[in-house]
Amino acid sequence: MYMKNLEQELKENAYPGRGIVIGESRDGKTAVTAYFIMGRSSNSRNRVFVEDGNGIRTQAFDPAKLEDPSLIIYAPVRVLGNKTIVTNGDQTDTIYEGMDHQLTFEQSLRSREFEPDAPNYTPRISGVLHVENQKYSYAMSILKSNQGNPDSCLRFTFAYENPVPGMGHFIHTYMHDGNPLPSFEGEPKPVEIEGNIDEFTDKVWNSLNEDNKVSLFVRFIDIETGKWESRIVNKNK
Repeated sequence: MYMKNLEQELKENAYPGRGIVIGESRDGKTAVTAYFIMGRSSNSRNRVFVEDGNGIRTQAFDPAKLEDPSLIIYAPVRVLGNKTIVTNGDQTDTIYEGMDHQLTFEQSLRSREFEPDAPNYTPRISGVLHVENQKYSYAMSILKSNQGNPDSCLRFTFAYENPVPGMGHFIHTYMHDGNPLPSFEGEPKPVEIEGNIDEFTDKVWNSLNEDNKVSLFVRFIDIETGKWESRIVNKNK
């Protein structure tokens, strides 16, 4: 599979839903991740990202308009030692707790399935970045229904060792807009990682559909030192 242009992938898809990008900077010095959320309903759009310890959480922009918090309020990013966990739901906590008890990334997700939001059955997408002793690797996962059948869960895990500088992988919840929303298919897409943290953040944010985008989080982690810097962009201000 040839490497895709991330900006083009986003601009050509009005509704990829929620998305995770993980990869490595062009100079090979930085682990890179991005997580974005989009929304079609007023409840989904009524959100912002806020810092929460070493990670982030979602919260209602206008608490008075919050309808159902069950699938929209969660911690998308948490840090466990030298591991950064990024997901599109409360399975962040499941992974954190599982890995804290010596389970693998894949084992930690065995207790979870796709979201119970019929008829979409939104996939749970997850990623973990591991930076230790000046080495970096990452993994991604998707839990999805079997062709929309809620009785059958498909589980896929993708592990990336010795990442390639300037290359990342992109996974998102939906192929495109629709009713019901069609789940992501195939393996994470190889995409180009370009620019410093501000340039990369601007490219991703400006490429997301203006009507549907809600929030974006980006983190760059120095592979040598483990130190990071982050950016948060919220449409609601």
